[in-house]
Amino acid sequence: MSTPVRPLAIDRPGKIICVGLNYHDHCREQGIEPPAYPMLFSKFANAVAAPGEAVVRPRATEKLDLECELAVVIGTRAKSIGLSEALDHVLGYTILNDVTMRDLQREDRQWLRAKGSDGFAPIGPVVIPRDALGDPQRLWLRSSVNGETWQDSTTAEMVFDVATIVAFASRTITLEPGDIIATGTPAGVGHYQDPPQYLKGGDVMRCEIEGIGVLENPVVDEEPRLADHALAAGIG
Repeated sequence: MSTPVRPLAIDRPGKIICVGLNYHDHCREQGIEPPAYPMLFSKFANAVAAPGEAVVRPRATEKLDLECELAVVIGTRAKSIGLSEALDHVLGYTILNDVTMRDLQREDRQWLRAKGSDGFAPIGPVVIPRDALGDPQRLWLRSSVNGETWQDSTTAEMVFDVATIVAFASRTITLEPGDIIATGTPAGVGHYQDPPQYLKGGDVMRCEIEGIGVLENPVVDEEPRLADHALAAGIG
């Protein structure tokens, strides 16, 4: 088996492209039909967090959630490529946790602020070379919070497979080495549990994907600013 690699570009990727509603079971838990084509959105490099790094829950949210995702690391430049050659442009695979503020996601009606805030894309722990991991559509993935399982599914539930996503994105976006594509998340996120569950300070998020490993990050609550204390005291 090839040695896991971590290219320097993964710490500051030029692009983080994400895919929404890309698991059949995640669509079923919401009672919606799968999309007709990959729904792309983005995160910025400010969202990247290292394995073990604390993810701050902003004061702006009461509904912080996680999403365990298989992430594709691009290895060679790809522009308007065909489906049959898409995987040739993949360096390898890692894990990305698409941390999301569900209340802001609903308020904004789009996903940039809810999903693109600082530290909202923990990535790691390693990049497994494409050939070493094998078929990316036959991987078990699981997330848990404080040891309690939230998500437990397989990449076979993807609506659009990795090759389709890479080829589709390349039609209009030139993919460069080090770019990351997060391929969507399965059922079980906190927002759609009964009753809903959300992350708070002191929680530990754990995302695990077969053949890659475990990505674990604690959650901490954002501390009030001095100005907030002054306002609360009626001084500001």
